[in-house]
Amino acid sequence: MLSLSKHVLVHIQNTLRQAQRDYLIRENVLIKLKKAYSFSNRKQIWRLLVTNSDKLIIETRDLKSKEVTFTCNNVLSGKTIFKNFQLDEKIWLGIEEIYNDVIYFHKYAKPDMPGHKGIIAFDINSKKELWSTEKYLYLFVHENKIYAYKELFEGRRFFTLNCKTGELLKDLGENYEQINELRNEVKLNKDYSNYLFPENLFRQDNSNSEISSTIFNFINKDDVLGGVEYILASNLLVFNYHKKNNDGNYSNHFFAIDVDSQKEITKFVLNSFVNSPVPDSFFIYKNMLIVLKEKTELLVFQIKK
Repeated sequence: MLSLSKHVLVHIQNTLRQAQRDYLIRENVLIKLKKAYSFSNRKQIWRLLVTNSDKLIIETRDLKSKEVTFTCNNVLSGKTIFKNFQLDEKIWLGIEEIYNDVIYFHKYAKPDMPGHKGIIAFDINSKKELWSTEKYLYLFVHENKIYAYKELFEGRRFFTLNCKTGELLKDLGENYEQINELRNEVKLNKDYSNYLFPENLFRQDNSNSEISSTIFNFINKDDVLGGVEYILASNLLVFNYHKKNNDGNYSNHFFAIDVDSQKEITKFVLNSFVNSPVPDSFFIYKNMLIVLKEKTELLVFQIKK
């Protein structure tokens, strides 16, 4: 039997890998990012949520007036369902959850305080408010029932509401342990199989040596402040890192690489001027790469092979 040394085997593997890359480049068999659409209303993008029916909810806030607006697009096509929507309460408002194309909003009990107040159910497709209540506070939704509560002098009392009408279904009493157990179960069973979120890679981390090697072929390791956030999707590697500028502030840089060919697909500056590193600037949903640029612009790319 022919026995090859480790050095020879590594050389053969590297030669075959390079031959494969040369073929991919020659035949143009590369991952492509096609810009599908973009969004900006010149306000700061505060939050992004995707529904189970492929609708992207974009929450934006005006930093001067503090008013909040909501836009909804089909995340795959970019088709606008509604744009710059506002409720009567234009400032002290947020989203609890989206369930079966209904957005459950909350108000705030006091300005500048985190405590929530009330529930407002808004149907995305009809663009109409379904119901609202000031009696209950939202906890979670499960099997078409809203689990809600009332604050008591000591503790809480729990209830279930019809998620479409807000009608009271059942008084569940004050069994906090039972409610908490169900709430944790709902969280654990949430389906994120259509998503890819960034992972962290630090300069001294050698556990992902191939990924690390690829990344630092394209950027100078000494430029990296902290770590690199990356997603590896098949042979598409996307990542961003922060670099300290001469003025003492930071810039955030984004790269997309075809791993097989080791070819750069695109690169651009995500944030040209930030006081501190900004995490979670991109994610992948199905075959769409969603990128937040300069805090006010959303870029959506279709991943094509």
